Amino acid sequence: MSASATVHEPRGAGRALESVAAWTLGVLWILPLAYAVWTAFHPAEFSTRFVPGAPLTLDNFVKAWNAAPFARYFVNTVVLVTTILAAQLVLVTLAAYAFARYRFPGDDVAFALVLVQLMIMPDVLIVENYRTMTVLGIKDTILSIGLPYMASAFGIFLLRQTFKTVPRELDEAARVEGCSSLQTLWKVYVPLAKPTYVAYALVSVSYHWNNFLWPLIITESVESRPVTVGLQVFASTDQGIDWSIITAATLLTTGPLLVAFLLFQRQFVQSFMRAGIK
Repeated sequence: MSASATVHEPRGAGRALESVAAWTLGVLWILPLAYAVWTAFHPAEFSTRFVPGAPLTLDNFVKAWNAAPFARYFVNTVVLVTTILAAQLVLVTLAAYAFARYRFPGDDVAFALVLVQLMIMPDVLIVENYRTMTVLGIKDTILSIGLPYMASAFGIFLLRQTFKTVPRELDEAARVEGCSSLQTLWKVYVPLAKPTYVAYALVSVSYHWNNFLWPLIITESVESRPVTVGLQVFASTDQGIDWSIITAATLLTTGPLLVAFLLFQRQFVQSFMRAGIK
């Protein structure tokens, strides 16, 4: 046996092992979703057994929709994620621009404090955030859900790194043309950072769409609850446990994100690749 064949055999075996591991992880990841889809579209008696010829039904979605005011929950969630994202984009853009292009006393310390926030889990601050919202008098509102997340340390860090890759010559050319600092930011930096903005927006929307613990604690009424909190009505013991209705409600909750990912998966991957390269 030649030396080249000996070298290629371990590589081929390694690639085969990687493929098997990747497919195994993929199957394990997709199993809960596959079970949810199967159970949601079949009668309750087929929720624990797989029968290829089982009849399809949409009754589970109708029952789930009527069991809770999902229309209101969806409106609340859309308003919530839109408000948070809009505030985040404005705040992180201004902060990242300041850290990337201006030198001021204590700038390194200030940026270090921003990075420290990345190591603090939001759940640690729940008690203090609850107390703050109560003092402000905005408890049980959509604003109280989103306010603690409107200044994002991750967004500041991500955009700062992107802004630092913009050539200073473009900045100076804009100043020569008479642009102010904000005009330079809007006409030079923001267009060049579009892939980063898309990647960050996808992360922000998906996180706050699925956020559960903080909205559960700070909300008390239907007028302010998002879909994730509204979903808990199916977990109450007095309702009984009907997995067909629960999985139908789960698909109603996660459906918009799944559809958006399937439609924009190429842009999703490309945005993260471009943002990661920078």
